[in-house]
Amino acid sequence: MHGEYKVPGGKLVVVDFDEQDGRIARFHLSGDFFLEPDTALDDIDAAVSGLPIEADAATVAAAVRSALPEGAQLLGFTPESVGTAVRRALVTAPGWREFPWEIVHEAPVSPRMNLALDEVLTARVGDGRRNPTLRLWEWNESAVVIGSFQSVKNEVDPEGAARYGFDVVRRISGGGAMLMAANSIVTYSLYVPSSLVAGMTFADSYAFLDDWVLQALRSIGVDATYQPLNDIASPQGKIGGAAQKRLANGGVLHHATLSYDMDGQVMTEVLRIGREKLSDKGTVSAAKRVDPLRRQTGLSREAIIEKFKETFANLYGAVPGRITEDEYAEAAELVRAKFATDAWLNRVP
Repeated sequence: MHGEYKVPGGKLVVVDFDEQDGRIARFHLSGDFFLEPDTALDDIDAAVSGLPIEADAATVAAAVRSALPEGAQLLGFTPESVGTAVRRALVTAPGWREFPWEIVHEAPVSPRMNLALDEVLTARVGDGRRNPTLRLWEWNESAVVIGSFQSVKNEVDPEGAARYGFDVVRRISGGGAMLMAANSIVTYSLYVPSSLVAGMTFADSYAFLDDWVLQALRSIGVDATYQPLNDIASPQGKIGGAAQKRLANGGVLHHATLSYDMDGQVMTEVLRIGREKLSDKGTVSAAKRVDPLRRQTGLSREAIIEKFKETFANLYGAVPGRITEDEYAEAAELVRAKFATDAWLNRVP
């Protein structure tokens, strides 16, 4: 069995092994990482050999960690990444380039329509009716998009939202509220089959699915890093955050919003951002958490989006795609029946 895992921001981890009597046998770890001392590689191989085939990534990681000699240095990989590679080998998970990717960037639609398209296109990828897709959002009105499990009354100040012209809508993924003012953010969605992230923990899949955007950001001068669980950041502060939704048919939605030129004061007047939310962010001001890409790059929002598309295409062989009339029609019906209803917006009291 053979498994590979590219550590986001790190190195390639490769594992090869056999299955014998329900256990991992003749395990060998390799890759372009750095490890000191050299003999630690043999210690890792010995620790994983003999584990049950059913061992999850955390169990493999614990075995690797316990076998490392005192003072061992792992650069570009972790015990957890070894566990992920093992699980991917056992489920024969494909890599990015094994899929025919499309990039979609079309005319602006309403925030509700963007949310409905997320659900429709994720379902179609899960059903095999659409190729895996990267979609860049465009929208024609301002809105606050709250997470699936958030309470409107706890997250949004209605007077502030009305004063600045922000509608309030709810998405299907979890996570926190995002302020979608015109031309102030960059939002993208990935619609992927669950096989792409097979063998990964939910947390690991976040960094894995956003590794390409870190590369895109670094190419335009942003020293971007991933901060678990779902933040994209730089030394100057938080840039954005990601969220996921997994459908029963095997479709996975992963979308992220990055701040381009957001007004931090408006954000504090529209969103109810409490001290508890900020307590682990190292700041007492919500406005200071907004770190616009315009200031760090000097580029227009359009130029940043083009760099994102170029990077994704170069990495994974993606080609331009489009949303079909049928998909738009299905999304429009979903807006009417779900996303525009009070029952959906206020489903969490």
